[in-house]
Amino acid sequence: MRILLVEDDAMLGEAVRKGLALQSHAVDWARDGEAAAEHWRSANYDLVLLDLGLPRRDGLSVLRDARRDGLETPVLILTARDAVNDRVGGLDAGADDYLLKPFDLDELLARVRALGRRHAGRVQSKVEHLDLVIDLADRTAQFKGEAVALTRREFALLGALIEQPGRVWTREQLVERLYGWNEEIASNALDVHVHALRRKLSADFIRNARGVGYYIPKDA
Repeated sequence: MRILLVEDDAMLGEAVRKGLALQSHAVDWARDGEAAAEHWRSANYDLVLLDLGLPRRDGLSVLRDARRDGLETPVLILTARDAVNDRVGGLDAGADDYLLKPFDLDELLARVRALGRRHAGRVQSKVEHLDLVIDLADRTAQFKGEAVALTRREFALLGALIEQPGRVWTREQLVERLYGWNEEIASNALDVHVHALRRKLSADFIRNARGVGYYIPKDA
């Protein structure tokens, strides 16, 4: 998933960013409310992790304005505000879930996966299509019953393509799913990942949409 992390605490933000990256997520990290609002409007995110006590602008106002503007991105609030009225206020403003600080990284990652499933209309972490089975929780893959070793970029790419079989993803959309702001991207990086997946699965599992991007077919 492409995730917007909004957190002003440098140590916590870096720990969360690294944890999400290891789970094959592309992470953009905003450290104040104004930056969060700007980036949320300018990119297509699959999830926003939102602190409330932020410099320049409170996270709750960022959330309210985003919902007012029609941004439907799932939101998980991360905050030290533990009063019931704070939690109720966040949920009523449009948040989808709430996690109190300090939290365990494993619990955060589980909630991220749960929100991803809900947003995609799934109830299980396993996704099965044609001869492929991938488990988004333990990050494993099997093709024709055999385990397949994937790098985190390959896993992220395959996870995106298999979400909606038949959907053509543009190259730009796929790059956004694989890389955050400050990551260097070689011009042929996406093609390298696609080639590796075809080699590990089958040559025609991922198809070209000429001049546009890639897709996984609905049927064999």
